[in-house]
Amino acid sequence: MRKELFLEIHKNLAKQIFWLERSYLKSINIDLKSSLKDDEFDILETLSSRYARTIDFLVRKYWRALDEVEFETQGTLIDVVNRAEKRDFFTNIEEFREMKDIRNDIVHEYINDELNDIFIDVLKSSNKLIDIAKISYKYGEKYI
Repeated sequence: MRKELFLEIHKNLAKQIFWLERSYLKSINIDLKSSLKDDEFDILETLSSRYARTIDFLVRKYWRALDEVEFETQGTLIDVVNRAEKRDFFTNIEEFREMKDIRNDIVHEYINDELNDIFIDVLKSSNKLIDIAKISYKYGEKYI
């Protein structure tokens, strides 16, 4: 992989982290036990979208790019995630799989009444996803 391409992907991860963290900070004081106001719903919906996009970006772009830079054999997405665990981007693969399941729920959920449960899961795990993204970013800096 060309260094310029990895640099661009690396910069894009920084943007993903910024926007996810921004949405998370706007969301943490929303009371999910009460009825959501329209603007609160919008904030949580934006957070959920950024959450899903960050997971996709990590697995499909950034970690794959790291695999190329480190001359790893290209494989399945499961292989990519397993190598990310070996790089210590996260300590519990089951926890990351749960985050990917939340991502899948976000992408496939269209009924507003059931979104509240997804919002709860996203809020509970967003900070961990931000940490994983930051650890990944710091790891990738050695190739810049």
